[in-house]
Parts: sequence; C-alpha cells; structure tokens
Amino acid sequence: QVQLVESGGGLVQAGGSLRLSCAASARTFSSYFMGWFRQAPGKEREFVGAITWRGSTTYYADSVKGRFTISRDNDKNTAYLQMNSLKPEDTAVYYCAAHLGNDGRRFRDKEFYDYWGQGTQVTVSS
Repeated sequence: QVQLVESGGGLVQAGGSLRLSCAASARTFSSYFMGWFRQAPGKEREFVGAITWRGSTTYYADSVKGRFTISRDNDKNTAYLQMNSLKPEDTAVYYCAAHLGNDGRRFRDKEFYDYWGQGTQVTVSS
C-alpha cells in the first residue's frame, strides 16, 4: 500500500506560480509511474501531466503545456508539479496518482493509477 500526500496548494493571482509536492510512502518510489490530475467543481477529473519512473520523460495536457512542469526526486520519494502563468481556469483540486508496473501506455486514464492522494486546492484569482 502506498500513501500519497499532496501539499503546496493555495490562493494565487492570475499570472502567479505555485509548486505542488506529492510525497509517497513507497519503499521503491522509482517503481511507480506518477501522474497529476485536477478536478474543478462540477467537472470530471482530468489529466494534467505524468512522469515516467526515473523522470526521463514527461507528458502534459495541451491546456498546461508550456506552463506546467513535472519532476520527481526518487531519493526523496517526491513528485512535483511546478505551475507557472496560472490562469483562473486552472482553479481545481489537484491530485497526484501512482501506478505500479512497467507499462505506461495508459497514463492519461484515471483507471491506470493504483493510488491517489487526498488532493490539494489551487485557486487562481483574476
């Protein structure tokens, strides 16, 4: 069982930045493919981005490409989501998720992930 704990959310003005962290309790964090999702009120949870096991490759939703950056530090069992140039439409609860396995093809699907954090609120004011 892996526990994921997000932190770093808050209130920020449009154009500002936030960095979210996702701390994992996994003994072998590098075995987990990590993803970030978000859910705005009344909307489906949507894919934001993902990072492969050793961080060599990242993937992003078109809506955040060029503004958000995902990274990970396997020695610290932590994944990060750096969010720059934030917009009001980025307001949502942000979740990190982990998948244990070698196949990373379905990383955009919520069902691909085995473990989820509790979420952290990000609010961007205009």
